[in-house]
Amino acid sequence: MSKSVTPYNDSNATKKEQVATMFNNISGTYDFLNHFMSLGIDVIWRKKAISELMDSKPQYILDVATGTGDFAFEAIKILKPKKVIGVDISSGMLAVADEKIIKRNLQDTFEVRLGDSEKLIFEADTFDALIVAYGVRNFENLDQGLSDMLRVLKPGGKAVILEFSKPKVFPVKQGYNFYFKYITPTIGKLFSKDASAYSYLPESVAAFPDGDEFTSRMENAGFRNTKCRPLAFGICSIYTGLK
Repeated sequence: MSKSVTPYNDSNATKKEQVATMFNNISGTYDFLNHFMSLGIDVIWRKKAISELMDSKPQYILDVATGTGDFAFEAIKILKPKKVIGVDISSGMLAVADEKIIKRNLQDTFEVRLGDSEKLIFEADTFDALIVAYGVRNFENLDQGLSDMLRVLKPGGKAVILEFSKPKVFPVKQGYNFYFKYITPTIGKLFSKDASAYSYLPESVAAFPDGDEFTSRMENAGFRNTKCRPLAFGICSIYTGLK
């Protein structure tokens, strides 16, 4: 079992409540810092993840922990689905997503809803595909979240999960650890009003059960044909599984 870490160590709130507060606090600078700190590579990673759905051409897609909607926008651009619904527990992040939806004139294609990613507000067997970018490590109960994601997928539907992982190759491992431990919190403190959010980031990645351990958790939840595809020497990974 992975260690549970929270954004605010001095808070009595649950992890879920703390994560919602954290993302509400950083919603205004989230997109800028994401692209800035990853040197824009996060865009490439999203494209690679969405390409996992090219063959199945899903028409109804759920974006879990959608945040400001970047993963969903990439899915719309590449896959041309009929409908994408994004769910997130942060009203602040969803407000930013809504602004972007209106700006892109995608109201008929993409809608966002406030909701718990571990208790999804949809009937079973609803979606052709499900996507998550950098969200599962923030779950309070990972196994419950995976089980509920499986529930709302149609039989044969595919889940694509993009998440940070821990590189093991020298010197990538050492450089990555230094950047995440020292550079990321410093940049976050400069540009964000919530420095704790960017200290939580490396802690949550370190505690996350990545690689084979995560695909095992997917299989225990009921997913089949699970795969892990490391990117950039293992800095990030794409996980896939079928219902």
